[in-house]
Amino acid sequence: MPANELHIDFIESALETLQIEQQALKILSQQIDQRFVDACEIILKCKGRVVVTGMGKSGHIGRKMAATLASTGTPSFFMHPGEAGHGDLGMLVRGDVLIAISNSGKSDEIMMLMPLIKHLDVPLITISADDTGPMPQNANVALTLGKAQEACPLGLAPTSSTTATLALGDALAVALLEARGFTADDFARSHPAGALGKRLLLHVTHLMHTGDELPTVSANTPLNKALYEMTNKRLGMTTIVDEDHKLLGIFTDGDLRRLLDHEQQLSLDVPVSEVMTKNPFTINANARAVSALDSLKEKKINQFVVVDDQDKVVGVISMHDLISAGV
Repeated sequence: MPANELHIDFIESALETLQIEQQALKILSQQIDQRFVDACEIILKCKGRVVVTGMGKSGHIGRKMAATLASTGTPSFFMHPGEAGHGDLGMLVRGDVLIAISNSGKSDEIMMLMPLIKHLDVPLITISADDTGPMPQNANVALTLGKAQEACPLGLAPTSSTTATLALGDALAVALLEARGFTADDFARSHPAGALGKRLLLHVTHLMHTGDELPTVSANTPLNKALYEMTNKRLGMTTIVDEDHKLLGIFTDGDLRRLLDHEQQLSLDVPVSEVMTKNPFTINANARAVSALDSLKEKKINQFVVVDDQDKVVGVISMHDLISAGV
């Protein structure tokens, strides 16, 4: 019979599901005790990798758990317990830590591996609803979720239990991240691709115009020659520097338009230093590209002069450069 003929209130069903799963997380929070500390300490001492395993829905959660651990400073991967019994157990070696997930704590596929796990002397951390099953009974640390109602009205489909397991995995990853002093730069190194990697990895030095692309004139350069430098370098501006290449000011297309608006007879022989903008905004080459973009937007300007610690000009970066790079 179609769902609409059963007069199901979909919103009510959704809210009830969320309430049941929220309750599961409350129950889980009551299970966080010294065992959680022990599990974190075992993983921190691990010289190898954290291997996560689980069957069915637990396996899906395990894959996500391993991925989150790996991306936050804890080398980790997922091992399918069924495939492990047919050769993939070679992934697990002495020095690793095994996290085994089974809500019942009785997974046959994982229990079949127990003799070799013990032979390798690999520390075992289990995640299950309670500690009565054979898996937690064989564990070095048995983490439990607590007895919570599944959101599935049949009580069959893993719902609340998988949500709680996922949250517990995240809690482990975050606690370990904080214990390792994991930084945004560390995170960037494991996320080099895509927009996230660009935002975290790219610095001003990677995108700025330098060398022959950098428009630069001296203070006594006539305005007409400064305009030629601007046109030749195609950045809509030029830097003005002293004999040590330290920044004195800039002259931009905007400065030229303002001069034309206010000067009846503009002399192109005037030294550019007399019409330049002094004390322009600058940025360091080591600044993150995303910080440069945010600052440009905040200050409502189109480019930064890039200087080193001695205030010497080393480059120019524009908003166009940053946007084109996908920052």
